[in-house]
Amino acid sequence: MERLTQRYPAVEPETVMTVVHRSHAMFDGRPVRDFVPLFVERRSQEELAKIGG
Repeated sequence: MERLTQRYPAVEPETVMTVVHRSHAMFDGRPVRDFVPLFVERRSQEELAKIGG
């Protein structure tokens, strides 16, 4: 989350946290968990780019 906060300084840290949690929830209960952090970061980057460029 720290990396995303630094990458999107125009977005409030609370918003970054909300986006990360929402992205992480998309993968709850999925059988393959090894790549979840990578998927969460990529999904969060996509959403944060829309919010704060």
